[in-house]
Amino acid sequence: MRPANAVASVRSYLMPLLPGRRDYRRLPHTWRGDLLAGVTVGIVALPLALAFGISSGAGAEAGLVTAVVAGIVAAVFGGSHIQVSGPTGAMVVVLGPIVATHGAGAIALVSIMAGILVLLLGVLKLGRTVSYIPWPVIEGFTLGIAVIIFLQQVPAAVGVPSPHGENAVVAAIKSIGQASTPEVFWTIGAVLLIALIMVGAPRLHPKLPGSMIAIVIVTVAATLVHAPIARIGTLPDSLPAPSMPPVDPVLVMNLSGAALTVAALAAIESLLSARVAASISDTGPYDADRELVGQGLASVAAGLFGGMPATGAIARTAVNLKSGGRSRLAAVTHGLVLLAVVYVGTGVVSQIPLSALAGVLMVTATRMVPGEAVRSVLSSSRSGAATFVLTAVITVSFDLIVAVGIGIGVAALFALRTLARSSGVHREEIAGPADPADARIAVFRLDGALFFGVAERLLDRVLAIDHVEVVILRLSQIQIMDATGARVIGDVVRTLERRGITVLLKGVRPQHLTLVSRTGALEALAHEKHLYDDLPAAVEHARVHVHRAARHGPPSSRPQVGNGLV
Repeated sequence: MRPANAVASVRSYLMPLLPGRRDYRRLPHTWRGDLLAGVTVGIVALPLALAFGISSGAGAEAGLVTAVVAGIVAAVFGGSHIQVSGPTGAMVVVLGPIVATHGAGAIALVSIMAGILVLLLGVLKLGRTVSYIPWPVIEGFTLGIAVIIFLQQVPAAVGVPSPHGENAVVAAIKSIGQASTPEVFWTIGAVLLIALIMVGAPRLHPKLPGSMIAIVIVTVAATLVHAPIARIGTLPDSLPAPSMPPVDPVLVMNLSGAALTVAALAAIESLLSARVAASISDTGPYDADRELVGQGLASVAAGLFGGMPATGAIARTAVNLKSGGRSRLAAVTHGLVLLAVVYVGTGVVSQIPLSALAGVLMVTATRMVPGEAVRSVLSSSRSGAATFVLTAVITVSFDLIVAVGIGIGVAALFALRTLARSSGVHREEIAGPADPADARIAVFRLDGALFFGVAERLLDRVLAIDHVEVVILRLSQIQIMDATGARVIGDVVRTLERRGITVLLKGVRPQHLTLVSRTGALEALAHEKHLYDDLPAAVEHARVHVHRAARHGPPSSRPQVGNGLV
């Protein structure tokens, strides 16, 4: 390939993954709504960014920096017009053990490493692979995350320092036992007031930012009465200068597994969020590959500024849509609003009680999986319900990525079982006028999928035939065939031919012909003309064969070949 052609090919490959004027074609008509939506989302995102930063162990400033930097970068480079990105609850669940093992300083390096991996996934255009994750797995995964997020807030809700690295259930139980009075009454009171306001505010007006109103009221009340509860504390009043965190080869090796987990989670959550957003909006489809590029760059940028990995956030994206956001300007504005808070509002923000942020996350967790979704998946099918419950339990008990892997594996097994049940081997009567030879001919129709899950059943069913001269295998109804299925056809042909039974293949589909040929099934036929496209022609040949055999004596009187099997 000439250099000029190579450059053109690379350019055409990469151009769809980069920002362009097409991203802002609707801006002249939507900018007012985008600005308003961006301000609204920024107000909603502030307490979440602070809470997720603290809950992860990286600190409130890391959450705030991530919301600013990653929110703007993902908005510009991502594949969704309305997705809002930043720190999320699912990521917090993964980052907690990393902080416990390697310290908060490792988060920035993990963010950069994971961001590079997500970026590579996008450049390699693997974005659509998320569509392979079954619905029960997604819902079970989300429910598990919601339970973990809720349990992670229990220590702060009872006024006990949050342990890192312990299972969320164990840590919650221990923290309740360690709670002391009167602090626990103040912290629980703050949580209950937060929950009451967050639940009640939308009932007064759907667009009221309940979390922000609740934070303001609780912070003011706690300050006025000098409540003995822990606060966020001092925050930086500007963004730090971007810098590469210290790179130690040993540390990089130790963090490689964590980076893979974070990258997988970032890709899955971002693409799921973008897909849901596209399904409930009128802003057009999203580009899955470009979304990965944008999220990868966002995590790299956040890490350079001392932040944490970011993903698309469905809750903030939904607020964006409900508030009138229709272009990338809304998500960019949300980041700029949070940036303004960094420069002018950190003094006020530092006085927010930690228990208030815990209350915000507790309410957020309870809203992550609507009851209707749980009822739907539990009533869908027994296999779907089992996959959902198993994924949720493993998520809470062990690991998020392990849960997704096991959930997909279980769902695949159930799908294979269903596929196997839809497959069948049926002996058919020969249509048309009867012929004396028909009693010595067996016609088998293979339906559905011929794959490893049903291959043995096919083999046993056909090989059980006896007292026939010719077997016709009808393969035109096979929709799916894998190498095992094709190999079994060859085994059937070889076994029957050794027994002196002639095999005719009818209706091998063009897309299966190469596979059948490569596995030796065609070579096993007694004659190359024993492959038919038409059933009547195959039946006619079978009858001729039976009549010819009758004239020359029964099969047992003919000489045997091969290993002498009859």
